[in-house]
Amino acid sequence: MEIKRKNTKIVKLGKVRIGGDNPIVVQSMIKNRLESTEAVKNEIINLQECGCEVIRVAVPEHGSLKYVKSIMDSGVFKVPVVADIQFDHSIAIDSIKAGIDCIRINPGNIGSEEKIIKIVQAAKRHGSAIRIGVNSGSINKIYLKNAGGNIIEAMASSALDIVRLFESNEFFNFKISAKASSVMDTISVYRILSSKIDYPLHLGVTEAGPMFSGAIKSSVGIGVLLYMGIGDTIRVSLTERSTAEVKAAYTILSSLGLRKYGIDLISCPTCSRTVTDLKTAVKGIEELTYNVANNIKIAVMGCVVNGPGEAKDADIGIAYGKSKAAIFIKGKIIKRVDIDLALEEFKKELNRIII
Repeated sequence: MEIKRKNTKIVKLGKVRIGGDNPIVVQSMIKNRLESTEAVKNEIINLQECGCEVIRVAVPEHGSLKYVKSIMDSGVFKVPVVADIQFDHSIAIDSIKAGIDCIRINPGNIGSEEKIIKIVQAAKRHGSAIRIGVNSGSINKIYLKNAGGNIIEAMASSALDIVRLFESNEFFNFKISAKASSVMDTISVYRILSSKIDYPLHLGVTEAGPMFSGAIKSSVGIGVLLYMGIGDTIRVSLTERSTAEVKAAYTILSSLGLRKYGIDLISCPTCSRTVTDLKTAVKGIEELTYNVANNIKIAVMGCVVNGPGEAKDADIGIAYGKSKAAIFIKGKIIKRVDIDLALEEFKKELNRIII
């Protein structure tokens, strides 16, 4: 089955296009403090190497802009930059003037319509994009009151009012997010927005949590919406390194057949037939392939039952036995090696495929 995506308007973030029939764009956010300039640069490099296509950075105060500008001037950014602005509209305007490709503003705390219009005017002058970022935890109380406490209705109304404000000021280069920590609330509000507007939607479950539970909640919330054809760009928000967010995002997209990027690693769940430490083996192969961008499917199996036969569609795989491991390509065994040499031999064959 092929998912049919909704055809939305196209938004320009530097050289990246979001919406329309463009691929769903993967985003993440810098986690190091801006003052730690070298750490930030390394994080940017690592993000770009693992396929991050848009990078967001929090700009909490005017003084933060000098660090952002310095990092931008260094040439380390190869993808569009989004400045995340809360509370102070003047920081948003200064960020636009500094050459930021896009700013994210929160309608719940950015201030009056007059302040928002000033941001819009600056974005129009400098060719910047804007993300309307509604969050369930910071929704304006007026919207909650008008909605009788219904957070879904309040979030949708808040986003739609800003859309109308942007349109009335003839600004159309924007995208929208409406995130909640509740998966069901997130799905509900995005469905409402998608039914009412044609602007691109940025998907995510906010404050999803640590790697394990956060990735599951994000996969469910984002995955359901993508299956419905909703969504043009995504971020998986995790209390984890930013590269893990990108890996999780591509895994979601790959599982739905929407993007193919990097390693698709499959492994059996193990059972009493497994006689090797498969968990360690899988971890070792994950480390070997962490920065591989090639679209390759790898299978790691714990016995002959789940060996080359069930994983015959894998580009390359390894099946562990009692004392030997079988390395196979497209279901055909190419060599059997001692367990102790398995990882080293697998790496050799993998390198041949990648090169």
